[in-house]
Amino acid sequence: MALTRSALRLFSGRFTQACQVRGYADSPSMSLTFAAPSQVLYNNISVKQIDVPSFSGSFGILPAHVPTLAVLKPGVVTVFENDGSTKKFFVSSGTVTINEDSTVQLLAEEAVPVDTLDISAAKELLAQSQSQLASASSEVAKAEAEISIEVSEALVKACE
Repeated sequence: MALTRSALRLFSGRFTQACQVRGYADSPSMSLTFAAPSQVLYNNISVKQIDVPSFSGSFGILPAHVPTLAVLKPGVVTVFENDGSTKKFFVSSGTVTINEDSTVQLLAEEAVPVDTLDISAAKELLAQSQSQLASASSEVAKAEAEISIEVSEALVKACE
């Protein structure tokens, strides 16, 4: 029992220190690096907010956000720039890292501006993916078709 109390005192002291160090959005912006294998969309650019799709649920990132590592799911990343403009990008998958110093790294497998997407092409891709699933004969082929359907459905939703 004494050991438990000592451990709790040790933990609570560290927790209090950690809470005192971190503030609430005391910085008006954060630094964003957003890249895909073929391009860099933002390279240490200061932004106000970022909204990202994640498998644990979509969430917003503000300055002084708690450090986080998350997996991106297919969907739309929205970047709120300091000048008030908003830019939207479709990502197929990737990771987001939020650091203690208000820097954020978004690494996407694919990233394209939403305004360049073609809804008819997205719907055609979805139909092809559904057809592949229906004709899949192995578990690997089924899994690949299901991933393609998930990305295609997110593409269609992003276009609408």
